[in-house]
Amino acid sequence: MTDRDENVRLAVYSSLAGTGRMPSVTELGERTGLSAAEVVEAMDELAARRHLVFDGDHEVVLAHPFATRNFAFSVMGRHTLWWGGCAWDAFAIPNLVPEEPSALVATTCPACGTAHSWTVTNAHPPAGTQVAHFLVPMARAWDDVVHTCENQRVFCTEACVDRWLGETGNERGAVFDLATLWRLASKWYAGRLDSPYRRREPKEAHEYFASVGLVGPFWGNAP
Repeated sequence: MTDRDENVRLAVYSSLAGTGRMPSVTELGERTGLSAAEVVEAMDELAARRHLVFDGDHEVVLAHPFATRNFAFSVMGRHTLWWGGCAWDAFAIPNLVPEEPSALVATTCPACGTAHSWTVTNAHPPAGTQVAHFLVPMARAWDDVVHTCENQRVFCTEACVDRWLGETGNERGAVFDLATLWRLASKWYAGRLDSPYRRREPKEAHEYFASVGLVGPFWGNAP
């Protein structure tokens, strides 16, 4: 990645980490010394490299683990309020942002609407008997990453997962407990607020999943 693109990436992520808000093109230009056209070109390149995700209006909707709209998870730190892009991302934010090592993560069960919240820290998994359900296998995660993130949710119990699957007609994905979700999230984004940052290759991703106890076809061939 070029220095230009990396500088814009870091400016985007630093702003989201510190304020929970996506900076404007003008703000990014002021921070990086680039023209508006150069910033836009850099953001397009970052999206092509999967550092940013645009919606249908070409607005940034995801810069994992941060989101710019509601993906069903709020993450409230002592000083900052974020949208988490999914269950995975919401649990990752307190592990990534050094100034906010503890945050209140809140969501609702997709099946019954029950509200859930946990104090998530960078020290240990939160208490709770709820389960995470990831619908889309990792090999297909980037086919439609917004759909993938919208369907990485936390349910009351496996019974609620089964109820939701029956109501929506979806096939069962991966189901695991909160401790495993926390382990998955805790180190996945390590280094994302530093520079330079390098995304994991598929083999490295597969090894990481296995290291936190997530194995099998669902987790293989990560893009």
